[in-house]
Amino acid sequence: MNYPLVGLFVLILGAALVVAALWLASGGNVQRKFDLYLAVVDESVAGLNLNAPVKYSGVDVGKVQEIALDPGNPKRVNLLFAIEHGTPVKVDTEAVLKTQGLTGIAYVELSAGAADAPLLVATAGGGYPVIRTKASLSARLENVLTSVLAKLDSTSNNVNALLSDENRAAFTSALADIATVAHTIAARKDTIDAGIRNAGRTFENGSRATAQIGPVIERIGRSADAIAKMGDEVARTSAVAGKTVNSVGADVKRFTAETLPELERLLGELSVLTTSLRRLSEQTQRDPRGLLFGHKPVADGPGEIVRGSEKK
Repeated sequence: MNYPLVGLFVLILGAALVVAALWLASGGNVQRKFDLYLAVVDESVAGLNLNAPVKYSGVDVGKVQEIALDPGNPKRVNLLFAIEHGTPVKVDTEAVLKTQGLTGIAYVELSAGAADAPLLVATAGGGYPVIRTKASLSARLENVLTSVLAKLDSTSNNVNALLSDENRAAFTSALADIATVAHTIAARKDTIDAGIRNAGRTFENGSRATAQIGPVIERIGRSADAIAKMGDEVARTSAVAGKTVNSVGADVKRFTAETLPELERLLGELSVLTTSLRRLSEQTQRDPRGLLFGHKPVADGPGEIVRGSEKK
């Protein structure tokens, strides 16, 4: 037996086994190059473990390399992804936590960005490019369920307030009143039917009266037109009368201006004549004979000179 040859074979086989073990331990990615990306989530990452797969549109492109709390905000969790170099992680790519099947194994799903969106790169002064995150389905369901439960709780409180003892008593009283009204209506069914029939006849008569009102309204309209025409004629007559009154007024003014002085002189002469007649009447009353024989001359008094002697 050639022992040196056997030993060389054993060494080569051992080395091959070591290389195979290393390759299997690395997941067969010895020659693959990875880029590191950071994602910050605002929800629980329960079920997500180290080396959990990172998928891009359903294709495995990497794994979760680190899970740690955010030092600045313990409510957030920092996830460090190792993603194959050349994966088109863009500025609008979003990371979402998902679970696989019924096993509940969590993984990270990356959404494909727009075709014309630029690739995601690290900002100045930043350690890793930061991938945007979106709430997982379980987180969204939890928020919806929380909101629904809060509304159900509020609705339950409102129902309890509505079904309080006082409201139940009032509702019972209202039902009793409704029952009383229903019994009253049932007892007066014949009267109500007669009233409905009378109402029907009234509506029928009203419709006939409405049909007859049409010609009456038309005649009223013609009468209104005639009255309007009469009003126009009266207005024109009033205008003519106004002009006539104005003319008469002018004539009266002119007559007054011309006749009033003559009338004043005539009244003066009548006043003088009246005075003379009054004196004549007084003299006649004192000596009626004077009207027929005239008045006797009055004898001269002592010392008076006869007018005839003076003339001689």
